[in-house]
Formats: sequence, C-alpha cells, structure tokens
Amino acid sequence: MRSLTATAAASQKTERSQWETMRGLTPYMWPTGRTDLKLRVVVALLLLILSKVVTVFTPYAFKYATNALVPTDNPAAIAITVALAMVLAYGTGRIFMVVFAQLRDAIFAKVGQRAVRQMATETFEHLHGLSLKFHLERRTGALSRIMSRGINGVDSVLRFALFNTVPTAFEILLVCVLLAVSFGWIYSVIVLITIIAYVGFTYLATEWRMSIRRIMNEADTDAGGKAIDSLLNFETVKYFGNERHEATRYDQSMAVYEKASIKTWISLAVLNSGQAIIYSIGLTAIMVLTAMAIRNGTSTIGDFVMANALMIQLYMPLNFIGSSYREIKQGLMDVDGMLDVLAQAPDIKDKPGAPDFKPGKGHIVFEKVDFSYDRERPILKNISFEIPAGKTVAIVGPSGAGKSTISRLLFRFYDLTAGRILIDGQNISDVGQQSLRGAIGMVPQDTVLFNDTVRYNVRYGRPDASDEEVEQAARMAQIHSFVMKLPKQYEALVGERGLKLSGGEKQRVSIARTILKGPPILILDEATSALDSLTEQEIQKALRQVSKNRTTLVIAHRLSTIVDADEIIVLDKGRIAERGTHAQLLKKKAGLYAGMWNRQREAEEARKKLAKIGSPPAKIADPETALVNEE
Repeated sequence: MRSLTATAAASQKTERSQWETMRGLTPYMWPTGRTDLKLRVVVALLLLILSKVVTVFTPYAFKYATNALVPTDNPAAIAITVALAMVLAYGTGRIFMVVFAQLRDAIFAKVGQRAVRQMATETFEHLHGLSLKFHLERRTGALSRIMSRGINGVDSVLRFALFNTVPTAFEILLVCVLLAVSFGWIYSVIVLITIIAYVGFTYLATEWRMSIRRIMNEADTDAGGKAIDSLLNFETVKYFGNERHEATRYDQSMAVYEKASIKTWISLAVLNSGQAIIYSIGLTAIMVLTAMAIRNGTSTIGDFVMANALMIQLYMPLNFIGSSYREIKQGLMDVDGMLDVLAQAPDIKDKPGAPDFKPGKGHIVFEKVDFSYDRERPILKNISFEIPAGKTVAIVGPSGAGKSTISRLLFRFYDLTAGRILIDGQNISDVGQQSLRGAIGMVPQDTVLFNDTVRYNVRYGRPDASDEEVEQAARMAQIHSFVMKLPKQYEALVGERGLKLSGGEKQRVSIARTILKGPPILILDEATSALDSLTEQEIQKALRQVSKNRTTLVIAHRLSTIVDADEIIVLDKGRIAERGTHAQLLKKKAGLYAGMWNRQREAEEARKKLAKIGSPPAKIADPETALVNEE
C-alpha cells in the first residue's frame, strides 16, 4: 500500500503534483485487507449510480403529466388519471433520488471516517517519531493548525472526489444524451458549450481564489501559532506587562488574514456571478429553441417543461463541479501542508533490524565522544568516562560546557559526531531507540506535567500500573500525604503544564513517575536548581531514595547536592577539565571545581551576614546558583 507518508517521501525533493497527492489517498478509499470496507465502497457507488439515473429520468414523468393536463381530444377522466399517475411517479422519483443519496453517504461514512482516523493517527505518530531538533525549530500552534486542516482536507477530498466529480460528469453525459435523443443534436451542442464555458471559468476563478486562500492559510497558521505560544507563556506575558505587545503581534497576523478573507469573499461573488451568467445564457438558449419547436408543432408543452427541468437538473451537478473543484483544490492544498510534515524524515533512525536494548546492571561507558549541533560549533571534544553499575557520577561546569548535551546523547536524541556510548556493552547507536529510552529515567529541572489528574501524571511512568502501584510510588516520592489533602486527591487536575502545583510538588510528581517506571539508569538534570533550600533538602531525600541501587548521572547546578557522588566530572569548553571525588577536587586549590565551590561558599556567607543585619538578601545572588544552567 502506498500511503501518504510514502507519497510525501517520494515527493520531498520535487514539487508535489495534485495527482501524486490523490494517488496517496487511494489506499485510504480502497483499504488493503478490509473486505468489509471495500464492499461498502462498491455499494455506495451502486447507490450513487441509481441516484443519478433516477435524477435524470424523473423529468420525463413531469413531461407526461404536463401533456396529460393540456386540453386534447382524450376524455378528461383519462387525462386526469394519467396526470396523477405521472405526478406520483415524479414524486416517487424525487424521493428515491434523495433516499439513494443519503443511503450512499451513510454507508460510506465508515470508510471516510476510518480514513480520517488512520491519517490523523499516522501523522500524530510521525510527529512523535521526528527528532528533537525538528520540534525545537517548530511552533506547536502552527503544527496543530496544519494537522487540523490537513485532516479536514482528507475528508473533503475523499468525499468530493469519489461522490461528486466523477458522478457529476456521468450525470452531465446522461443529460446530453437524453437531450440529443429527445430534441436533437443542437440541444446537446448548446449544453456542451455551456458546460465547457462554465467549467473553464470555474477553473480560472478557482485558481485565482486558491492563491488568495494560500495567503489566508499562512496568516491563519501564523496567528494560531502566536496565540498558542502566547497563552502557553501566560505568566511570562504578565511578568513583563506585554499584553498589548502580544495583542499587537496577533492582530498583525489577523490583519493579513482579514485582507485575504475580504478578497476571498469578493472572488467568491465574482465566481458565483460568472457561473450564474453562463448557465442562464445556456438555459435561455435551450428554452428559446424549445419554444420555437412548439410553435412549429414539433414539440409539446411537456417537452418545454421537461427541457426546463433537465436544465435545472443539470445546474445542480454543474454547481457541484464548481464547489467540488473548490473543495478538492482546497482540500489538496491543506493535505499538501500535512504532506510537508510527513515528508520530514527523522534525523535519528534505528538501523535496519536493530535489536532491542537488553537492560542489565547499568554500566555506562563514554568512549572518545565528539559532538556538535553544527560543524562550526563543537560542543563535546574527546569525552571519555565510565559510570559503574549502581554508582553515581556528577557532571558540573559553567554554562555552555556541554552538561545537558551529555544527557541528551544518552537518550539518543542526537547521534554522535565521533566515538561511541556503551551501556552494558551495547552500543546505543545499534539498538532500538524505544527500548533504550525505556531503560533510562529522567528527572528534569523544569518538570512539565500534562493537563490531567495527579494520578494520570504519576501513572505516565508506566501506563499499565495499578492504582496501588501509583500511590506507592507517590509515597516513595514523599508526595502522597500532600495529594491526600487535595479536595479530589489523586483525581485533582494539575492545570496547564502543572501550573496549579508548586515547583517542589511538580518535582515530586516527576520523581514518582520515574520511580514507577523503575529504570536501571537514572538521569537527574538540574533536578533541584530551581527550588528553595528547604524544598531542595526534601527533594534530595526523595532523590536519594530513587537513586538507590541505580546507576545515576547527575547534571549538577548546585555543588552542595553532589558532595556524596562517587565521581565528579568537571567540564569546561566541551572537554573534561577535572575529575575525582569532592574531597579530591577541593585539594586542587587552583582547580576549576575548587574555585566554583569557594565562590558559592563566599556568596552563602555574604547572604547570611546580610540576613543578620536585616538587609534584603535578594541583592546578592543565591550561592547555590552561582553556576548558570546551560540552556
């Protein structure tokens, strides 16, 4: 099956044609391995054909009913009977025309909605499969809009392409044949000229409208991205009093949207007017010819009525051609935006046939590791160290030294420039990413929670965990007692990004879900740097509990938190400058670590002195934050 992802990948280097996009949608209309859905498509098409046949032949009943009502030599009773029978036939035809069409939609609904669901899931999974780099460079709001419009576009294209465009062409052909048989070829010629002019004008006008619509979509995406980004950073906006600034930025995007939207409405008025004029000219020509034929005695009043009914009947599919083309064109444009996302290949890929990582005791080895986000700015240079199973190693250093980069490499968010990383003898580049990350737990500095319940956020560490296991993990993280005091306890909502909880409470939830995950390897990335001293001490107790018997890598911000580490590695400008225990490093009086430690102690003493004389300590930097966290 050639899915949209395959189509996107094949078209990544060239401009994607509408045909390629349509071809990518075909497997969703005719799904492989789903006989039941294929049967629904066939039945829906049969009902569609029946609906069109009934639609086209219904005007004949109208004709005979009219002729029966025209005064003739036939007895009045017979004329009325024939007229009533034809009226009933006309009404029955109208009913079946609608019933068949509605049955068609009902039967096809499962096929169409399954396609939408499958595509939405495929896109969602693909987004999660892309690299960290992609998401760092994209705005979530814009991605959300692209995905939403793309999914709606799929639904439009499937429905209009399958049930409007081809069937409409069939209906127009049928009408032309009936006119030629009933009235003569000149009628068919007029109808064909009308159709060609109508379709040609619709195409040109729609192309014009699509160029405007594209600008409108870009403005909509930009406005949506700015809105979501601003609302996600609501507190920051308030801190700086930049509500007006944010509103101005948003309004600038909406101004572009407004201008394009006005042009869209104007172009729609031009399109509808042009279509009406072309159709009306064709209808008038047919009516004039029929009226002249009645005058010459070659046609009846019923023929006049039938010709009018057929032309009115023809207007519906003609109008559908215009709207269908617009919907398909718009849908393809929206799908194309989603295809651009699907065309993005992950930077980090598993090797073909890569085995799952086999968790062991957690022995980690960095061998001559080099890494750079871009060639011009190397981050890590010839880094080599080991973390024995069950031991704790801390990494410290000034901002930009590469501390947090090491944790990202361990999770394999990026591939190395040179060297290798081994865990229990397995090169992490040779194993599946999913299984590798399953063996590593992370307690980050900035814990972001899902806008759901406390239970959901703790259970996120292991979604199949029981309620008892969730609560036991919360106890170990020292947050159970706090949760039980909440009005809804574990069912309490934590708010957007967990903003209803304090920093310490969020950290405990993060620790609880890491405990629940139960990984043999643990990374503490500046886990307490943003907390006050009292909360830090409490969190440290929980961290010592979760770190017990686990291989632990600590990215340290406050040096006081790592004095008990089995080894401390000091990074400077991407290289290992010093290494050893806390005591060993302090002995190097001129060493980098000793200097950082002394600056922190001096800042602490200054803070205490100021506190004694009542001076506001806020003017002195927190001694534990003398090192700025690497971004």
